[in-house]
Amino acid sequence: MSTFHDSASSSQPYKDPTPLPDSVPRVPELGVTSAPLKSAAFFIGAYCKEYNEDFMLCKNEGRGDPGQCLKEGRRVTRCATDLINKMRENCLEQFDTHWNCLELNNQEYFACRKPERALNKCMFEKLGLTKTIPGTPAGKKQVHEVENPIYTTVQR
Repeated sequence: MSTFHDSASSSQPYKDPTPLPDSVPRVPELGVTSAPLKSAAFFIGAYCKEYNEDFMLCKNEGRGDPGQCLKEGRRVTRCATDLINKMRENCLEQFDTHWNCLELNNQEYFACRKPERALNKCMFEKLGLTKTIPGTPAGKKQVHEVENPIYTTVQR
């Protein structure tokens, strides 16, 4: 039977029992929670499209071997880290406002359209990135561009 050991009172630092091999490049984690990731998701998709596609191709060809695509996964992480850093440098106020709104509203996009529009504008002006939702029918407005949406924080 095992016993509980509080990690805060441990006399030794945690050591990963299964470290990655040296052949796998080290990449620091993004360092953000789900709300900033959700706020940046469509921009990450556009900015890191080639790396994401390479990773998905590798994953589909891997036939269940996750170790085969570690390098491609690291490239995706590096690209996302690069974009998050650029967002912080260029659009920090709008980015923080949008992801804090998502955090406070159960991560629902429809509740945060005003801060989202400000973020989208800043991202386009400073980084040249536009938010495009895949699968939107041709000739229709993107859902985040609709002026009088049906779904809001107060239903009609």
